[in-house]
Amino acid sequence: MATKVPHRIRVLLASGAAAVLVAGAATPTAQAADGEDKKVLTIAVSQSVDSLSPFLAQKLVSTTIHRLTYEYLTNYDVKDARTVPGLATEWKSSPDKLTWTYTIRKDSKWSDGKQATAEDAAWTFNKMMTDENAATANGSFTANFKKVTATSPETLVIELKKPQATMTALDVPIVPKHVWEQVDDFSKFNNDKKFPIVGNGPFVITDFKVDQFVKLKPNKEFWRGAPKFDELVLKYYKDGDAAVAALQKGEVSFVQGLTPAQATALKSAENIKVNDAPGRRFFALATNPGARSKDGKTFGSGHKALLDPAVRKALFHATDRKTIVDKVFQGHAVEGEGYIPPRFASYFWKPEASQKIAYDPAKAAQLLDDAGYKKNSGGKRVGKDGKALDFRILCHATDPNDKAIGKYLQEWWGELGIGLKVECLDSVSDPWLKGDYDLAFDGWSVNPDPDFVLSIHTCAALPATPKDSGATDNFICDKPYDDLYAKQAVEYDAAKRADLVKQMESRLYDTGYMNVLAYPNAVEAYRTDQIKSIKTMPEAAGNLWGQDGYWSWWSAEPAAGDGGSDSGTSMGVVVGIGAAVVLAAGLGLFAAMRRRSTAEDRE
Repeated sequence: MATKVPHRIRVLLASGAAAVLVAGAATPTAQAADGEDKKVLTIAVSQSVDSLSPFLAQKLVSTTIHRLTYEYLTNYDVKDARTVPGLATEWKSSPDKLTWTYTIRKDSKWSDGKQATAEDAAWTFNKMMTDENAATANGSFTANFKKVTATSPETLVIELKKPQATMTALDVPIVPKHVWEQVDDFSKFNNDKKFPIVGNGPFVITDFKVDQFVKLKPNKEFWRGAPKFDELVLKYYKDGDAAVAALQKGEVSFVQGLTPAQATALKSAENIKVNDAPGRRFFALATNPGARSKDGKTFGSGHKALLDPAVRKALFHATDRKTIVDKVFQGHAVEGEGYIPPRFASYFWKPEASQKIAYDPAKAAQLLDDAGYKKNSGGKRVGKDGKALDFRILCHATDPNDKAIGKYLQEWWGELGIGLKVECLDSVSDPWLKGDYDLAFDGWSVNPDPDFVLSIHTCAALPATPKDSGATDNFICDKPYDDLYAKQAVEYDAAKRADLVKQMESRLYDTGYMNVLAYPNAVEAYRTDQIKSIKTMPEAAGNLWGQDGYWSWWSAEPAAGDGGSDSGTSMGVVVGIGAAVVLAAGLGLFAAMRRRSTAEDRE
């Protein structure tokens, strides 16, 4: 079984101030075979691709790539995230909501020239229903499917075991049957050996080197219209300062996950636009609730004291979110409360005053005293077994936020008599999946439909055995939460479903297995002498990287070849030197109707 890691957003972050700014860099070009220069859009990324297989990929960088290369049945409108057509042009349900019929568009072709049909979609879903390895990334969407058939090239019919609220938000990349039916073992096939990779999205993957780059070219036959850059390159940078320096020199067009110091420095730079917008992710502390698998076996080396709710609650009472927002994020974030960020207003929940685990060190100390975790003569808290409360926390070595918050936690928790070792690793995947951690810095991107990020805390997401990985975030399995998840999954009434989701957030908050510290802004920058215009999502004030769709890179227009910025009106965000973001006309191509991104990313 291949080791998979959830798509947790670990965007590019760097420590320290940016280097000296270099202005006036021209648009990157490459020499085409016909001697003409081609416009290349280069995006700096810090996250490793976990897989180019849509059946396995869960990290944000990987699912972003799949958004660009495969169509989903539906998409999310760039303006307000409502459902819009994707591979399907329309859909309808039977009166009992148990049968859904999708009309597949006639103008979508695979990049090898073959027509994309309902048979491709039926095969994709059936493979996920019959092969557990093919269900690794997105199996929660098909677990309730009873039967999927293509009754004609343009008609897809999905029969359900019970109603399912996500039927207009099935965030599953549809793959070409004639290519993928040749795959034998879906657990091992990473789709990274034969190029170009056949797809039907706005881009086609042409090359890939692990922790170096992913290259894509425009799909000239894409039904919405081909992208305007000649090539799209996702270039890997382990070090954030190096990525920012590359932006300053004009070697890359775009960098995401800026530190406050970098954002401040870049705001005064010529030909660079900083985008600072409300994000779609949360930043949290996760505790190990006792790693376990569906077969009932426990594993890992999580500290037993964290199985005590009083200990978890004490730790969170001794964590000052306001200081984290003010000192670490320096205002580029909102103080954390519930699981779903405020950007998604209908699902946003926050605890009542009587329920809130507010910063209160005295209360934290009292909780520990009352639970029997007294201080010894050396000032250390010890359990009933005499063992000191010394914890480990998994930290991403490339993320200065993790490191900075880790230092604060060492100070705050140290005053309680609790030790904390901050273990910063290039990859936290192995110890996390093995349950060899006590706490971890966690974060996920949330989609307009929250089903996926809710599903990763259900018992069904646990690994089948300790040797498997499963889809779980951090091994939470709680029956009351599961019962609420089952209810929201079948509730079609939007208001009633939103209420159930909020009850789930309340339950997750009360268990204390996770504590949301902040909702970070999307802080990113691009060169206006390379990118003339580009579309944010949501359109009014949104992000560019990690969108719920492919709008940013599909809509991006190259700047004039003279290296200067251009402030003409065009689709998306129009920017001039030092100018504010100006909103232009919408795409105008969509019919009215939305999607999930794969959100997030552990790493």
